[in-house]
Amino acid sequence: MDQQGREQAFMSALVTQHFDLRSAASATISESSSRASLYLFSLSSALVALGFTAQRAEAFTIFAAAVLPAVFVLGLFTFVRVCDTAVENVIALRSIVRIRRFYSSLTPEAGRYFDVGSRADDTEAVMDAMATNRSWVGVLFTTGTMIAALNSMVAGVGVTLLLNATLQPNSLFIAVGTGVALVLVVAAIVYQWRRFLTLFA
Repeated sequence: MDQQGREQAFMSALVTQHFDLRSAASATISESSSRASLYLFSLSSALVALGFTAQRAEAFTIFAAAVLPAVFVLGLFTFVRVCDTAVENVIALRSIVRIRRFYSSLTPEAGRYFDVGSRADDTEAVMDAMATNRSWVGVLFTTGTMIAALNSMVAGVGVTLLLNATLQPNSLFIAVGTGVALVLVVAAIVYQWRRFLTLFA
């Protein structure tokens, strides 16, 4: 194969790779949305069912003991996978940025149509394209943090109900449950931030 044939084959492969990466990035968003929806549906269904059993204290306690741990575990799995898909999305977009950089270098006017920002680092360019930054504050506004916050509340309520059911009811148990929820949501934010930091390593 001559030089021109190799260049044509390379461009064809590059276009195919660009399409595949775009499909992969879209798939991560779709999976993240469907997992979050499944968790929210399960949580809302559990809350409705708990409302129906609230009139009978014994039935409520038994039902809550069965349902809340299951919802919490589902939320934990959902959170971890949503974080994974977010990282996968950035990895795919980072590869797309590299391809766009190549496109922008083909002709002098190509840079006008394949804008990749002013950042030299590919991951930083992706952050610019997503209108976000490298600060940990950005982690607070992700789907993963939303799931983690709700799931932490489930855990906090579960701990409070458990303490009330096994010990003499005390208003201090609400503070304990709130503390559990806060610790869990902070742990989730730290976990998510560390996952994103691997992209800048």
